[in-house]
Amino acid sequence: METVWRNFKFKYIIICIFVTFVMSCLISIVPINIDECKCENDAAMKQYNAHKQNAKFNRRTERSEYKLAILVPFRDRFDELLTFATHMQEFLYKQDIEYHIFVLNQFDRYRFNRASLINVGFLETSKDFHYMAMHDVDLLPLNDELLYVYPNKGPYHISSPDLHPRYHYSTFVGGILLIKREHFRQVNGMSNKYWGWGLEDDEFYVRLKEAGLTITRPQNISTGTHNTFKHIHDRNHRKRDMIKCYNQREVTRKRDRETGLNNISYKIISRIKMTIAGTPLTVLNISLMCDKSSTPWCECDKTSVSKDTKPKEKKKIIGNNINNDNNNINNNNINNNKNRGKSDTAL
Repeated sequence: METVWRNFKFKYIIICIFVTFVMSCLISIVPINIDECKCENDAAMKQYNAHKQNAKFNRRTERSEYKLAILVPFRDRFDELLTFATHMQEFLYKQDIEYHIFVLNQFDRYRFNRASLINVGFLETSKDFHYMAMHDVDLLPLNDELLYVYPNKGPYHISSPDLHPRYHYSTFVGGILLIKREHFRQVNGMSNKYWGWGLEDDEFYVRLKEAGLTITRPQNISTGTHNTFKHIHDRNHRKRDMIKCYNQREVTRKRDRETGLNNISYKIISRIKMTIAGTPLTVLNISLMCDKSSTPWCECDKTSVSKDTKPKEKKKIIGNNINNDNNNINNNNINNNKNRGKSDTAL
């Protein structure tokens, strides 16, 4: 009997040891499984968040019904372009629009022609983009109330004369102007006669008004002429080409009914896709053609310079009224225009 009891106790002890061993193993394994589950859950959560962000981006792209081409006339101003590209990316990131920056680099030997470059930029992008921003490279928007949305009602002048740091006359439409492709085609684009600096935007204003298009401007903006935009042009470093030669002064004071999108002559030398600090953009190297029988002032020399040209000529504006008899355009000095109050709803 004692032998049987002794054997039973021995078996009982063995069973207890075995059970304890098994339980210890299970307890030691359980924490590892918990950690592994936690890691798997973290990985799954990261994947979910990434998918959510991608879905949000895709929804934003799908909501962008209209695509914007930002056309930047350009020559030898790379340092300003570096500032412009990074600034515009940060500024437009907050707005629900789809856009791309096109740098219109004049690659020929002629004088700078901002209007012709914009015409070329439009022809090269209008197939894929619904509207464009005619945008100076040295004018940076600062106020988030300035929206680059589709100008459904008509041309939208972002750099209003009541907001622009330099130009305050009522017919000013330079700096930054949004226009949809149908309206730009309607007015035959811009004049190709403006070689050198100035007046091409004033002639374009007359085209818009003749076509019956309503130009709207920002309203109720919380900033003014000193803090709505940053103007980064250094006049001492890059002097304006304001020379007038041949009969340029006379011709550029008239409404141009001869040139525009229909007869712009150019060649695309190359297309370069690049990024500046993460900002994607496309550089179009453009060679403009000059018909010297029509606009010999695309090149100027000392013998051709007008005698009445002044070294520090102030920008003139093409006036408000159109003379239908002789198509002359009245000229008013900027200083003679009184500063206006808040922007008009439309011009």
